[in-house]
Amino acid sequence: MSFFTKAEARSAAKRAMKSRSLGEMKSESMESNKRASRFDVFLSHSISDAELVLGVKLLLEDMGKKVYVDWVDDPELDRSQVNKHTAQQLRGRMNQCDSLLYIATENASNSKWMPWELGYFDGHKPGQVAILPVLDSENQRFEGQEYLGLYPTVDKDSMRGPRRPSRDPSGDIAALRGRRPGFPVSGIGKILL
Repeated sequence: MSFFTKAEARSAAKRAMKSRSLGEMKSESMESNKRASRFDVFLSHSISDAELVLGVKLLLEDMGKKVYVDWVDDPELDRSQVNKHTAQQLRGRMNQCDSLLYIATENASNSKWMPWELGYFDGHKPGQVAILPVLDSENQRFEGQEYLGLYPTVDKDSMRGPRRPSRDPSGDIAALRGRRPGFPVSGIGKILL
């Protein structure tokens, strides 16, 4: 498997930041997503990985995915003032997303929101959740927290799968689980290389 690496995510973020500021990038993303009623992917992540998250968002968008990241698309959500409105807003956004990708890094286990997002999404859209490790090297062994073994692990190749003319979110996840030819990820659980 060829996982996303921290270096390639940081590189994508830096490339995007060269030509414009983070504020400009947020404005562009907010403007284009203001009209969006659907997203392909909700990126569940630790804010401690902000640079990696921005890079992964850009890499997935380069693959043709429409990606939601809370602090990019809804910057009015103030992390210092988290309350029930924050949870309601995130629920609404998750309902607008076809799938959830859980960005697995060392910081993920410290996040209070990621397990909640994972559980909410899995409860409301079973089979639409996958784990996306971002590691130091492409072929590094991934072993996440125990409960992550319930979900398929995806890599760059499975995200690039064959394009289909029509949108089929449940087919996307089935494909990521290895039920369709052309996708290298088989089974559900941890991937050990």
